[in-house]
Amino acid sequence: MRNPINVLKSLESNACNQEYRYERLYRNLYNPEFYLLAYKNIAKSQGSMTAGSDGKTLDDMSIKRIQQIIDSLKDYSYQPSPARRTYISKKNDPNKKRPLGIPSSDDKLVQEVVRMILESIYEPTFSPQSHGFRPNRSCHTALLQVKATFTGANWIIEGDIKACFDSFDHHVLIDILRRRIQDEHFIGLMWKFLKAGYMENWKYHSTYSGSPQGSGASPILANIYLSELDGYMEDKKLAFDKGMSNRNPSREYWRAQNAFRICKKKLKLEGNTQENVRELKQAQQKMLSTPCNPVCDLTFKRIQFNRYADDFVIGIIGSREDAEKVKEDVKAFLQGKLKLTMSEEKTKITHSSEFVRYLGYDFTVSRDVSTKRNIRGSLSRQWSGKIRLYVPKEKWVNKLREYKAFKIYHDENGIEKWKATHRGELMNRPEVEIISKTNAEIRGIYNYYRLANNATVLSKFAFIMIGSMYKTFAAKGNTSVAKVRASHTKNGIFGVEYRTKAGQKRCEVYNDGFRKNIKAAPDFADVLPQYRKYEGANSLASRIRRGICELCGETTNDIHIHHIRQLKDLTNRTEWEKLMKKRRRKSLALCPVCNEKIHANIT
Repeated sequence: MRNPINVLKSLESNACNQEYRYERLYRNLYNPEFYLLAYKNIAKSQGSMTAGSDGKTLDDMSIKRIQQIIDSLKDYSYQPSPARRTYISKKNDPNKKRPLGIPSSDDKLVQEVVRMILESIYEPTFSPQSHGFRPNRSCHTALLQVKATFTGANWIIEGDIKACFDSFDHHVLIDILRRRIQDEHFIGLMWKFLKAGYMENWKYHSTYSGSPQGSGASPILANIYLSELDGYMEDKKLAFDKGMSNRNPSREYWRAQNAFRICKKKLKLEGNTQENVRELKQAQQKMLSTPCNPVCDLTFKRIQFNRYADDFVIGIIGSREDAEKVKEDVKAFLQGKLKLTMSEEKTKITHSSEFVRYLGYDFTVSRDVSTKRNIRGSLSRQWSGKIRLYVPKEKWVNKLREYKAFKIYHDENGIEKWKATHRGELMNRPEVEIISKTNAEIRGIYNYYRLANNATVLSKFAFIMIGSMYKTFAAKGNTSVAKVRASHTKNGIFGVEYRTKAGQKRCEVYNDGFRKNIKAAPDFADVLPQYRKYEGANSLASRIRRGICELCGETTNDIHIHHIRQLKDLTNRTEWEKLMKKRRRKSLALCPVCNEKIHANIT
């Protein structure tokens, strides 16, 4: 069978040729190597051991199980199981729940193969303005693009699509897929996924719209669907933009600049007299305080677009009427072409001097006319018209509430006071684990908001979190905070000693500061696992192919992979548990006999 990496690269090579049509895609689903690659990808996710409606997980994975899936696809009897629906709390409102679908493990494998195929076909064609669920793109890349391209915008449209992922029209999506894919068997499989439905309280519910519940292919399908909006906005930009890239300065600025040049020339000819210096400074101040561009320039218009999943913003250099017209045009396109509804109450037109909330940040177009010398030594207004990103106070305050790290009370004068409190759920954990968890929580919020101009405000968040950690240590040891700090501080930094195989080490509390960092974070947590070009010797697929039982050493063609949720669940009573602990792996390749014995003991 062909190497799946080579197949994906071959598909990708024709992606940018809009005339090319993909045929015979369905036959790739007969390749066991694709499923081994898919298995390696999804086994790393936290939900890999969560059972779907059929009660199965990735545990007991084998070539035989993969072959059964392939056989059902070959005779077209394969039918996805309904997703098991559960509900999770929304972060911004714990009282509200959002539905989450959990597919069966076999469906996850097929969906991951489909995802890789679709990604190879469509990823190279996606717009640079799209950032959600794409390789090497994230919220940070979206925000950095906004910062680079929305300069000088007068109006910002905050786009919000009502129940976007639940509202995708199946016929529209299939029509979009058919433009590039001419394989009715593959299209038929997509129909099966879209119509699989879900189980809730043991009752089956059909799905008439939306992407497959919890499917690994949902993000790529959403991007394929919403790429139509990206294309519409690209065409809109071509029609909307007006005027040359180098804008002509306003008459007032031209006059002020000319006066400054005259004073500068006079100073050079007549010398640095007190009067000449005073006139030069006044002319320079007048020039730097005068807007460079006309307040209302009908000869120059620009539109910029940025989208992350179903959230998007549109920046407009133009009038309020222009912004209203663009909003109505986008609304009509979404409703007419994509059968989506734009939320009237959440889709707002905001003046760029005000804060706009996007991807958890607040951003605004700066009106700061402060000056700074550029690389040529001339004073210039380097911040005027530029995008500034800010950390909203409510975000880090809500995190403190989520962690239960502080309480708010009012003194006798009614003034609000904040006080760090100990965290009861951490008291029974080892000291090194308490510090590590606190550090992870501080780094987590800083790594996300480090692009902000006011990133240093997170020092307040860290102050409360570290104070809460001190009180947790004190409560754990039934002592005072002062004694805890005195006994654990070394060279001015709080920490604890712990022993590893490499020797004695010290875990210290976070003290790296909160300076602004304009580089996107290296970890793209919102991107699904991507295939790798090289496969390690101890990867799951390699261990299956090797055919050696890791418990008894027997050679077999029927290797089963045994999975557990987490290593700390192991009791260390049996040989296989000791082996997993020793190797620090949550999986074990077993022959049928050993696999049966382990499962017999478990059940």
